[in-house]
Amino acid sequence: MSLFKLRGKLSKQQTWLLGLLGLVIFISFWWLLAELYSDQRPIVEIDPRLPSSLEENSTINVDSLIQADSARLANATEFEKVYPVLPPPGKVLRSYPALYKQDDLVRNTFRSIWLNLQGYFWAIFISIPIGFLIGLLPLFRGLFSKQVDALRYLPLTALTGLFIIWFGIDDQMKIAFLAFGIIVYLLPVVVQRIDEVQDVYLKTVFTLGANSWQTIRSVYIPSVMSKLMDDIRVLTAISWTYIIIAELLNRQGGIGSLIYIKARQGQLEKVFAVLIIIILIGFLQDRIFVYLDRRLFPHKYYKSRPNGIKEVEYGLFTILGIVMLGILLIALLPAIGSTISQLMVIITLAGLLLVVYGEIKVQQTDMDQD
Repeated sequence: MSLFKLRGKLSKQQTWLLGLLGLVIFISFWWLLAELYSDQRPIVEIDPRLPSSLEENSTINVDSLIQADSARLANATEFEKVYPVLPPPGKVLRSYPALYKQDDLVRNTFRSIWLNLQGYFWAIFISIPIGFLIGLLPLFRGLFSKQVDALRYLPLTALTGLFIIWFGIDDQMKIAFLAFGIIVYLLPVVVQRIDEVQDVYLKTVFTLGANSWQTIRSVYIPSVMSKLMDDIRVLTAISWTYIIIAELLNRQGGIGSLIYIKARQGQLEKVFAVLIIIILIGFLQDRIFVYLDRRLFPHKYYKSRPNGIKEVEYGLFTILGIVMLGILLIALLPAIGSTISQLMVIITLAGLLLVVYGEIKVQQTDMDQD
């Protein structure tokens, strides 16, 4: 197959080889740019005393200090390479041990992930019911559809002051800001997905005598949610954009705060290292959503339900349900946060075991069919 055929498909081997080659090209180009913008800095001992620290009756003249330092710089014989614009890949990789030991990278990362999960929960918890009301009932569509469409034009970064006034400067404000940032995009999409439900399915259930609730349960919810999973995947990138903004306010930890501090300190290699962490987390989130889509909506990928899908669904619903319930209870009853956290871990592990058991049965079914 020609690699230049329009919309041609690659084999699995070609995909891996070209992907590896593209990664090598990218890293090489990154290293070349870093070296191109590198500089040589002389290694000299500069007098640490600032002009403002010299006493008025001091015999040392400020101009003489400057001249002496200039002479040292001009006569320097040893130099070191610095990267004031773009750190090379090797230097970025070597910064991870320091980030782990000195900057508490793991704790900051999980703090940001937890804030992100809570923002996602509240956005989905609010957007889906409201979106169904507006999309299904003409009364609410007439009342609020224009306002919902207008939300997308709000400059969210300009609303940070309002969120501080409304929710304070702690995590509650950051979660609310993240949730709102996702809602303004997710809510119109829910309404759009409802409009995209094909009439043939609606006519079929109508012919079978389904009432309004049965139509919603058997047609609208499966159709909308199966498409909405792809939209939520896209919003993961937006959520990480807003979490960086939120964590810059009242910096109490997290990846966004860490990036800001390291950038102010000129430690660009650590900034790039944290950015790579965000990319990896985003990629992992995307893979999780792909997996959830395959298991919660198997009709999109299988002609018939394979054995084990039911167990996987029960396990996933258990995990998602306890996480959502825990977030809700922690927000309403923060005093029981530690107890809820322990219970969430136990039930999540139980759900995970059920998922693993179901996956074993699914893989066995796939092997039998092959």
